Amino acid sequence: MALTTYEEIAEIYSSGISEEYLGEDVKLVEHMLQCADLALADSAPDHLVLAALLHDIGHLLIPDATEAHFSGVDAHHDEIGSQWVEERFPESVSLPILLHVDAKKYLVATDNEYYEKLSQASKDTLAMQGGPLSPEEAAEFLLMPGAQEAVQVRLWDDQAKIRGKATSQISDFKAIIERLALHQ
Repeated sequence: MALTTYEEIAEIYSSGISEEYLGEDVKLVEHMLQCADLALADSAPDHLVLAALLHDIGHLLIPDATEAHFSGVDAHHDEIGSQWVEERFPESVSLPILLHVDAKKYLVATDNEYYEKLSQASKDTLAMQGGPLSPEEAAEFLLMPGAQEAVQVRLWDDQAKIRGKATSQISDFKAIIERLALHQ
């Protein structure tokens, strides 16, 4: 019998590959749960809570993601994760995931103070991801569907890096996952 979407996510989030987070001082699943908790605290709509919860799932779906990262290779976790999410949820969930890396590049390009707020690991990955957007690219980014939502997910992403912080559990998001899942 096939797993439900919630069961798939719970299985991925409880796997051993979810332990560390590519140079950050927080575990990957801990980070995504913190991000979703920040979305809830901001009274975000369900689709953005879910985008926050799943924004880095691509790291968990890429074989050897850690090796690629420490070799200086961008494994495009945003694209991999968004494709996986798109098969299970509406575009309102997958687009902010697809664009959350570009949102970082946009924020670095348009906010003089933003870069200094990034963790060292985020600064390192920014270089791997192509650096800040040009002014033309930044203007084009803002016109993309899901861009504003991606910026919001990115801002939560940056705050969600506190090792050991108490968070919700994946089971706390079961109702949202089931409500938005395209298939059960």
